[in-house]
This record gives sequence, C-alpha cells and structure tokens, in this order.
Amino acid sequence: MDFSSGRARQKHSRLAGDRRELYPHSLQFYLEPPTENISLVEFESFAIDRLKLLKVVENLGVSYVRSSEAYKTKLESELRKLKFPYRALAEDDYEARRKDHISHFILRLAYCQSEDLRRWFLQQEMDLLRYRFNELTDSLRQKFLEYVNLSFEAISEDLKNELVNELYTSTPGLTMTKLKEQMFYKVGLADAVDLFRARRVFIKDGFAYVPLKDIDAIVLNNYRTKLSKALALTARSLPYIQSDERLQPLLNHLSHSYVGPDYSVQKNTGKISLEQIDALSVKSFPLCMRQLHKALRDNHHLRHGGRMQYGLFLKGIGLTLEQALEFWKKEFIRGKVDADKFDKGYAYSIRHNYGKEGKRTDYTPYSCMKIIMSNPPSQGDYHGCPFRHSDPELLKQKLQLYKIPPSGITQILELVKGMHYQLACQKYFELTHDVDDVGFSLNHPNQYFAESQRQLGGGRELKKELSNSGNSQQKNNSQESMNSNSTPTSSNTTADAELEGLEAYFTED
Repeated sequence: MDFSSGRARQKHSRLAGDRRELYPHSLQFYLEPPTENISLVEFESFAIDRLKLLKVVENLGVSYVRSSEAYKTKLESELRKLKFPYRALAEDDYEARRKDHISHFILRLAYCQSEDLRRWFLQQEMDLLRYRFNELTDSLRQKFLEYVNLSFEAISEDLKNELVNELYTSTPGLTMTKLKEQMFYKVGLADAVDLFRARRVFIKDGFAYVPLKDIDAIVLNNYRTKLSKALALTARSLPYIQSDERLQPLLNHLSHSYVGPDYSVQKNTGKISLEQIDALSVKSFPLCMRQLHKALRDNHHLRHGGRMQYGLFLKGIGLTLEQALEFWKKEFIRGKVDADKFDKGYAYSIRHNYGKEGKRTDYTPYSCMKIIMSNPPSQGDYHGCPFRHSDPELLKQKLQLYKIPPSGITQILELVKGMHYQLACQKYFELTHDVDDVGFSLNHPNQYFAESQRQLGGGRELKKELSNSGNSQQKNNSQESMNSNSTPTSSNTTADAELEGLEAYFTED
C-alpha cells in the first residue's frame, strides 16, 4: 500500500496549507482512505502506536466507568504519550491528525480478517471516538456534526419552553435548571433508535428531541454503521492485499501482535535456582504457567505445546541453558523417559530454544496474545490460556483451589464471559497479590512474573525466603496436585509455524 514523503516535504506542505484541508477537525469517521506515500517503517510505527492505544482503551473500559475522571485522565495521558489528537487543538496538531487517519486504516486492514477481530476493533474504535467526542466543547461538537453530515436542527427556545414538561419527564439526568440551559436537537427517529429503546428521549410526530449531552449515542450509532460496513468491504479486498509480500506479514503480525518487551534478554539470568521454581510457581507465576508447572510435577512430562510455552517462559525469567537441561531432565527421568532417551530426543530442542542449534535463533517467550490466539490445547494438553481455553466450571474449581475469594471468582468469570481474558488474568494478579489496581496493562506471562517480583520486594527478600523453603514448597505443590484436575478441553492442536525446525524434536511424547 502506498500511503514516503520526507520531513522537509511534509513541512513545506503544512506551511503552504494545502494539506490542512484534509483534516479540518480533530475527529473524523475515516470515510476516505489516505492517498499519500509512507515508508514501511512509518507504516509499522503508526500501526503499533494505535494498537497500543486501543489496548489501553479496552483495559480502561473494563476497569473503570467510561465517564469517570480516572478513565478520562488515564486515556488522555495515553493519547498525549502516543501523540494522537486528544482534544481539538490548534492548527499545529496536523501531524497528530495525520497519524490518527493513517493508523486507523492500517489497523482496519489488519483487523478485518475475521469476525472476532472485526468485533474487537469496532468496539475499541467506538469507545475511543466516544471519549474524544465528549471532550469537545459545545461549539466544536456542532462543527463536527456538520463535518460528518449530521447537521441536526436545534429547536428554538420558544419550542423548548412549550415542551419543557415533556422534555423534563422523558430525559433522565437533567434537572429543570440544567434542562433550560441544554441545547436540544430535532432528530429523525431512525437516528435515535438506541435512545428510544432505552426510554431516554422525548418522541413527537416521528422525531426525537435529543439533548446535546446524549447526542453522542446518535454519533456512535452512525459511526458503528459506517465502520462495520467498511470493515466488511475491506475484508473483500483481502486477496489483493495478501498478494503483496511486503504488507501481508506485517498485517498478520499486527492482528496477533504483542507490543511490549520480548523478554529475550534477562538481567537476572542465572540468579534463579532450580530449588526456587516450586515456590515461585505459587507466588509469581501467571495461572497458565502455574498450571503447566503443576502438570509437569504431576505427570513428569509435558507434550509439545506445553514444553514450548513453559520452556520459553522459564528461559525468560532467567533460567540458563544448563539449568534448563538439568530441570527438564530431572523431571522427565522421574517418569517414563530414561536419561539416554532424553539426551537423544529432548536435549537438542532445549538447546535450539536457546539459539545453540539449528538456525541459531534465540527464541523469545510467548506473549498473552500468541497463547490465546494460536495452537489451542486438546485433551491431554496443559498449555494455552486457562481463561480462554478452560471450561468455566473447571476454571472456577481451579480458582477455588487456589483460595481466590468467591467475589473475586465471580469478577474473573464475568471478564471471561466478556472474552476479556488478559483482564481476567490481571484480576487474578490483583487478588493473589492483594492490590486494588495493578497500575499496568498485562500482556505477557513474563511481565506478570516481573511485576509480581516487584510487588514482593524486587525478588531479593523472596529469594532468601525461597532458598530456605524450596523443599517444603515442593511438597505443598505435590499435595496441591493430588487435589485438582486441571485438564483443559478445547479443539485439536496445530503445530506452531513460527518455530519451524523444532517440531521434529518435540514429536516424541
């Protein structure tokens, strides 16, 4: 896609004023795609920044009431940091408006590829527009409505006074004083159907009389219709896009993208001993890794998906290659695998993970998005995301076993029901660490571990404690294993294409 103009050329264009006409307002419905050329570097940078923003929008939308001050403050901070328009600024926010425009269309291409992706993108974009629209002044809202061809007729003061009692009765949230100060619009009933269903608007002669404070519902309904249709049309153009070998890998990556640290290099490499792992699994592992560790201790074996997910996680928290070889070998030979079979069938793949064999690629731990979106577990597997792949009743039993309070379990299951799996894990972190607000957006199992260690004192006090209690923790972990059935059920597994070259060494289960 050609969306590369240099800085000097951009600056010249802005000074000339010819491009300001493209973005007369800080908000838009994204009806016209960008036509300028941009570099692939800028293409990826814009897309990742918008994806970060939409992830924050999703997180805040579940964690806070959307109209609350905390929600507004945190979202404005993110918009400022990522240099997106957060209010209708002066002319000099051209760059922010350009970035907003182009990045939306890039993610539209990435997120039109399935129904689930379209639904997620639509919801986050609507929430973002709602916030930005409500931050406008009354005069700027009116200008925006005209800009998007929603020029509703404002009723006269005489008509408002004539209908004052009906408007007061039919419009919740307005006192009589505020009602007299509020501007009302005469809107066609088809445009106000959401307000009508909620019994929040006065209807007369086929028109709805909508206060300015509720006009956002009509704007969002109109935007939803346009964007939903645009996503469907974009999906039809995918075969053309997929033929571009430059863009397709980028777009596929974005729709399953993790945009944080990759945890490939750890400052604490070699500082965690094997004796600490049992205790760490209880105190600082996310539920997915705690489940894998418990299954490994129970069965002295993990199948392909579990070994990859858990092995790379352990690498990310600081296990050296030598420690990893010792850890897996000790556990496997307690089961049905003898030392010779382990050395021939499994040791190579562990060295491969650490970049010591094959293509010498230093593989990175899996992110939450990768775990949720790829290689789902089948019967007998323990990998995957428990919040995404476990039966709700089994998940509930597991949380009860781990002493999560009933009210917390209810909150987690509600988040799971709404398909907010990472937020469910974040809630699990809060409940197991006794904090009200984690203060971060959880996107990676190794991030969970690092934040847990920070909560527990940076790991220093924990390490001393663990060194003295490793054996008792292992005993407790084994006892815990006897009291729980943690096998998740899901669809059949598929090989992880990203780690090509490894599968042959993991097929011996």
